[in-house]
Amino acid sequence: MKASIEFFFDPISPFSYLATTRIDELASRHGRNVIWRPTLVGVTVTKVMGLKPVPETPLKSTYFARDAQRLAQIFGVPLRRHGLKNVNSLAACRAFLWVQERDDASARRLVRHLSARLWVDGIDITPRETVVAEAASLGIEVGDLSSEEVKHKLAAAVDYAIRKNVFGVPFFIADDEPFWGCDRMWMLDYWLATGRLPSFDDLLCRLFQD
Repeated sequence: MKASIEFFFDPISPFSYLATTRIDELASRHGRNVIWRPTLVGVTVTKVMGLKPVPETPLKSTYFARDAQRLAQIFGVPLRRHGLKNVNSLAACRAFLWVQERDDASARRLVRHLSARLWVDGIDITPRETVVAEAASLGIEVGDLSSEEVKHKLAAAVDYAIRKNVFGVPFFIADDEPFWGCDRMWMLDYWLATGRLPSFDDLLCRLFQD
């Protein structure tokens, strides 16, 4: 049986949102399962790496906002820059873990929905009440997101991501090969198809084979 792909996500990232729309379909084409794993880029970027978040980084933030729009066009999905301040995904990630323990498919559906609510509809997904209400709109029950058990599960998930050297999202690990960014999903696709990384000539042939 082929090894599963690990997919690390955080709904506060527009690039993570884009990856949620494609990763399962991509993996399915190669007979692979995907293990969805939440992480918090606020921890990996600011606390572990000691860097400013991209939205607070001059010059770079402008480019990344533009790149997100370009990639959304390539992915064929809507994306809108929401302009909200101090958004965090604690409740969303805790909800994912609570639901995942009971129904993995519903947990993935919830994350895709919450990501789109933030990056398409401009809805702040920070409040627990919002996450619970959005889950209910999908017919998904969410338990107590302030319980010590669910807090511990998310802390363990973030610790696991750090041990796997996950420093940003989306992040994929396939056959111990790491790929960072939704703009590397073509590389992941090639790896899954061939078991190797492409040469530049391989890439040109792939792009212009039609």
